[in-house]
Amino acid sequence: MPEQISKYPDVTLQVLKGAGAKCGEGAEQKILKQCPAERFCSLPTGEICVYGIDGIANMTQISPREIATAIAPLVPPEPADPPAAVWVEAIILGIVFFAGIVLGRFLRKRRSVSP
Repeated sequence: MPEQISKYPDVTLQVLKGAGAKCGEGAEQKILKQCPAERFCSLPTGEICVYGIDGIANMTQISPREIATAIAPLVPPEPADPPAAVWVEAIILGIVFFAGIVLGRFLRKRRSVSP
């Protein structure tokens, strides 16, 4: 019988109750014996255990690793470090900047010394 993951497990349980399921009422758990009683639903056709996002680690049919593997292609990769050329450009720009400061001070002293 299935274990289900829902962002809103309480709403899912209410929908199942509305469809005639016995949820959280102490119904006999024949297959999903490790399901928390408050998350368990029994229907004439089977059993369902509804987990919230925070209960994924407690699931017995699907492991967190399987879930991570399934969603890994959907998660954008971390931004890569800038290429070495960017660092070289930054260093050259810094050298030119400081050379401009030194040249500016030199020219200012020269102007103030001339008659």
